[in-house]
Amino acid sequence: MDSINKLISLFRDFPTVGSRTAARFAYYLARLPKEKVDELIGAINSLKNNIHLCQLCYQPFEGTESLCPICSDVRRNKNILCVVEKENDLFSLEATNKFAGLYFILGGTVSTMRKEDLSQLRIEELKKRLKAFNLSEIVVALNPTPEGKTTSILVEQTIKEILSPIPKITHLARGIPIGGELEYADEETLESALLDRK
Repeated sequence: MDSINKLISLFRDFPTVGSRTAARFAYYLARLPKEKVDELIGAINSLKNNIHLCQLCYQPFEGTESLCPICSDVRRNKNILCVVEKENDLFSLEATNKFAGLYFILGGTVSTMRKEDLSQLRIEELKKRLKAFNLSEIVVALNPTPEGKTTSILVEQTIKEILSPIPKITHLARGIPIGGELEYADEETLESALLDRK
């Protein structure tokens, strides 16, 4: 496989990147001056060498500590946990400045048809997290898609299986449209969804 096709193949593995976009990326890089390509390679190497996952929420962050800035912030309410699908959902909710609790990144959703997706979720890690804190509320903030709904049911079952008494379980209000995704929602919509959760 030649260099261009190899690069296109690698870019196609990126989320939401199809063949045409992957080809655009590859040909764009082929036209860049070598120093710009070296800068990109350096940034990727730096990402892999300096970024690690928070031991509590699994958010990637740069630093030598075991906890990210959110989880290590003593001002956060450690009795409220917000379960999200991916990192971008955490960043989107955090940008509203309306949530003072902590987060847990599940790492994906369960397809309504594919049970093998279960092995990719951090369900066991979630169980440990639930046991470790005295939670008064758990916000299940998953996307209002069929996969998100299926995963919400799984998360709720996990909570009920692990905790007794069961804490308050809330969901984002319907400011997020059915089929929508958190990372693409504007801050006002997310703020409303957080404040009106039930």
